[in-house]
Amino acid sequence: MHREGHYGASLLAYAPLLFGAMALGFPTAGVGGAVLALALAMVPDWDQQMPGVAHRGVTHTVHFAGAVAVVTALLGAGMGATASDGNALVVIGGAVFGGAAGALAILGHIGADALTPMGVDPLGEDGPHISYGVCRADNQLGNYALLALGIAGGLVAFYAGRGVNTALGV
Repeated sequence: MHREGHYGASLLAYAPLLFGAMALGFPTAGVGGAVLALALAMVPDWDQQMPGVAHRGVTHTVHFAGAVAVVTALLGAGMGATASDGNALVVIGGAVFGGAAGALAILGHIGADALTPMGVDPLGEDGPHISYGVCRADNQLGNYALLALGIAGGLVAFYAGRGVNTALGV
């Protein structure tokens, strides 16, 4: 998929986490995670700029998603520590949230590429090849439809989560 489709896929993958953040009363984290998901949406395609790295190779695997999750977990822990003067629960919560948001953004990208005839090998070369053949990566309708789904999913998650928070009085 192209940029628009990947933005939508990453937002769609992140939407359940956004719902949880909003429902639990953490709107800043929820919106920050959405920004992070958008910022990371195209990272797997950096492989096209790296000599000797195959496109849709290592950067399109769950292993890469895990590596990104470690980095974003460390960033989340740092933000939690800064925001709370080192409160251990906030630091741990920030790490878990940051790691999950980072992993979901990359997994959303991989999922979008699985929709194309070229497909992906999400477990690496020795794992299964997944291709649903829904549309080619350059299909404008497919990319914009995925973007629209991601935006809609994000908005539903945001407002539904906020509504749950309000109803529960959390």
